[in-house]
Amino acid sequence: MKSNGFDKLILFLQNLQKQAIDYSLAHHRDQAVMVIVAVPGERWEIEFLSDGAVEVEKFVSNGEIAGEEALSELFDRYSELDEINGDLAPKIELTNAIK
Repeated sequence: MKSNGFDKLILFLQNLQKQAIDYSLAHHRDQAVMVIVAVPGERWEIEFLSDGAVEVEKFVSNGEIAGEEALSELFDRYSELDEINGDLAPKIELTNAIK
């Protein structure tokens, strides 16, 4: 019997529980459930798709630990997008296409 995506997901969650590996569930894409597993130095994102496919993305630490000063990098790197959008918004004018 062919296993469907839900069966694979349940079996995987049971295996995580047996091994005492913590996880959380998320839903970011249609037709998919993501299992997020954080273990020392790594984060795994495993997506179980409704068609039975499984996609795995691993994020592995380089072992370097930064201090609190690194938090500003988060905002410096990603708040720029909002600033760009904010700067452009006033410059965009709607015009009447029918004159």
